[in-house]
Amino acid sequence: MSKRPRRQRDGRLRYTPRWSPAQTVCLAFIAVITAGSLALMLPISSNAAPASPLHAVFVATSAITVTGLTPVDTHVAWTGFGQAVILILIQLGGLGVMTFTSVVGIALTRRLGLQSRLIASAESRTVDFDDARAVLLSIIRIVVVCEAVAAVVLYLAFVVGHGLDPVASIWDAVFHAVSAFNNAGFSTFEGNLVDFVDSPWVCLPIALCIIIGGLGFPVIAQILKFGPKWNRLSISAKMVLTATPILLLVGMGAFVLFEWNNPQTLGQYDFGTRMLAGFFQSVQTRTAGFNSIDFGALHPETLLIVDVLQFIGGGPAGTAGGIKITVFMVIAAAIVAVIRGDGSVHLFGKRIHDAVVRRAAAIGVTALGLCVAVTLLLLVVTPFTIEQVGVEVTSAWGTVGLSTGITGDLPPVAMIAITLLMFIGRLGPMTIAAALVPAVRPLPYELPEERPIIA
Repeated sequence: MSKRPRRQRDGRLRYTPRWSPAQTVCLAFIAVITAGSLALMLPISSNAAPASPLHAVFVATSAITVTGLTPVDTHVAWTGFGQAVILILIQLGGLGVMTFTSVVGIALTRRLGLQSRLIASAESRTVDFDDARAVLLSIIRIVVVCEAVAAVVLYLAFVVGHGLDPVASIWDAVFHAVSAFNNAGFSTFEGNLVDFVDSPWVCLPIALCIIIGGLGFPVIAQILKFGPKWNRLSISAKMVLTATPILLLVGMGAFVLFEWNNPQTLGQYDFGTRMLAGFFQSVQTRTAGFNSIDFGALHPETLLIVDVLQFIGGGPAGTAGGIKITVFMVIAAAIVAVIRGDGSVHLFGKRIHDAVVRRAAAIGVTALGLCVAVTLLLLVVTPFTIEQVGVEVTSAWGTVGLSTGITGDLPPVAMIAITLLMFIGRLGPMTIAAALVPAVRPLPYELPEERPIIA
């Protein structure tokens, strides 16, 4: 927090606190989590006894960070009011709290101030500073259109395809459309989407929403603007569009290869359903948390691939979590450059700035360290295996929401650790660090150079 001078009536300067954009974003998320937790603790929110403070905070954090991990079944524990609170938190979390606030400000005043542009840029990390207003309005249009189309398709699938109640299906369709596009993974159905494992009219629209939301708003905007003109796209968009189908195929291949004959997962279905379920679950491991098969019955080798995909996540400046595809590709390109002996890192015919490489490495190492630390903690305080704990931890970090079914049995200290990991995973470790560490001015001199031994 810095201090801004203001001149008083007597002519003297008085320094008043001024929050940095990173601090403002963190405080905004904390404020919304607090409000959401209090709302979920109301008797009107629960079908049984009011939620405990720990469960309320956990679910509120899971919703605002668009994760999907929950210690209780959404359709059983929460009333319509409680589910509405969760849905609002999901939408706010997907857009970004300060992004939503900025859009409201635009609607009321028709303008966006300098401080609001700084905050929106800090939250999204890629908003064009010079044209923040147009970018924010474009984000809103993308969200509204995608969620509306998905809700209509899902409603028809629920009512016409599966004979569900026409009135209740309105809420179910809207809830799943919002949850899918924002990569949240919350479901109003018992068993999540297991009953729809063989329904392409349910699984494919939800998967498509998740993929679009996981690309990131800047990538979507560039696709709409430039279409198939590959050379016009930014290098970030090229990274995301190149890696996304590769990671989806890797995930699908893992599910199909390792689970094909598992009678508790894919082995009980016909060929078409197995392929559909394999693709659907591959989509979920990247950013969302829906499941159409029993995740607790997956083989350890499948869970390991799930951990890796959850750790990577989706595109930047969107609804996905993880270290992000761009960070993963920059680190991979840096490793290739070192192996080849290149003096710099290159991707798509461009040289990657050294500061970007350092930032990517810092994010990757920090994320890995956090996941290892929380995994070790859970192994100490819980009786679960490393496969179960690994999925839970990487799911929290990547704001995915997939679980082997252990979330509700976690002790308080483990739930607190997972809650903090979801929060850090949504905002990013660099944003958290910028909020906690005062602004550092660069040294006006260079220190002597030394080369340590690197094996």
